[in-house]
Amino acid sequence: MSAITRDPEAVATELAGKLSARTRHVSVLLGAGASRSAGLPDLHGLQDVVKKSNRLTEAQQKQVAELFKTKNLEEVLSYLRRLIAILGDGQSLGDFNGASATELQTAMTSAIIPALDYKAGNLEPFRHFASWVSGAYYRLPVEIFTINYDLLLEVGFEELAVPYFDGFVGTIAGQFRPELVDTIDPTEQTHVLPSTFVRLWKLHGSVNWEEITDGTRRKIVRRGVAATDGATAAIYPSDEKYDQSRRVPFVVLMDRFRRALAAPETVTLVAGYSFGDQDLNEMLFDAARAHPRSETVVFCFKIRRFARRLGRRCLSARRLQAVGAIPGDEGTARRCQCVILEPLAACDTSAVRQSPLSWMNHSQASHRCGRDGYILSVRWDPLSKSLKVR
Repeated sequence: MSAITRDPEAVATELAGKLSARTRHVSVLLGAGASRSAGLPDLHGLQDVVKKSNRLTEAQQKQVAELFKTKNLEEVLSYLRRLIAILGDGQSLGDFNGASATELQTAMTSAIIPALDYKAGNLEPFRHFASWVSGAYYRLPVEIFTINYDLLLEVGFEELAVPYFDGFVGTIAGQFRPELVDTIDPTEQTHVLPSTFVRLWKLHGSVNWEEITDGTRRKIVRRGVAATDGATAAIYPSDEKYDQSRRVPFVVLMDRFRRALAAPETVTLVAGYSFGDQDLNEMLFDAARAHPRSETVVFCFKIRRFARRLGRRCLSARRLQAVGAIPGDEGTARRCQCVILEPLAACDTSAVRQSPLSWMNHSQASHRCGRDGYILSVRWDPLSKSLKVR
């Protein structure tokens, strides 16, 4: 693994070159950091919102506090939906029966929806993103994958009149159409939907996805606005034990993500993602190892944290780069430098020698690279089998 510092402009120019080929298949994965940078809460912030919400009764607040001791927000929602699926009339498990689990689920999602109101966020970055997407005339459609529930992307696209498709057809109660999701074939010259339609895939659900009852069957529909009070927003109901009608959007969209990573000549840009979803992590790293003609670029807000958590995994991911910034001598954005973490095929001392980091001279770089490699000031400790960050 090498750590190379470079001028941000040079990094941007190189990335622009990779994206300039119109035959490329471009995918983007946006995590909670993207929404947080716009002023909306991330997963931990949403947990605090739920804990303090007056939409929960005192008894429900106690239940939530107990559940949050061992689970995060998405795990709690998944747990409640498992209970709803398995508990019949008169059955209970711990403090819950089917009715109380349903009531708590609805109360929690009702608390989450106002906290993710796009009107409270800074839409300017999403307008810029929509502007770039609208001018990206690739042969294959740009695919945007996000684990965020908010509507920042949708609003940004619609403000700039960017056509997009999210898997649903309809306005009042849009129906999910799985046969239209997986219609992107790199070998085909034409597609069911034009390539100018951006594909927006919300892997963990959305505040405007709602669970409704259709006769005796429950299903997920997409509303034109966020779910109203009393409605159950379909946020992260992806457990394998759910009934098929509620699993469909999530299973289909996760499979679409896997297929998108496997498409030839794919460039995947990752931003705002903390690598907290193990299923997504495995798909990203597997793709980086298995598809030599594709590559993944991860933009890190805190690159040392990335190195500590996942740097070792990158050693075998030949086509994955992590890019982050470190402040210059004056600590200003103008003097900021980009740090690129990427695996070396061998001890590439010529690449390491480009690093101006004062602690790394040529002899040290050669020795360290030949052993296991350094990432900034991160060392692989063979005794504890962990990365040591200094």
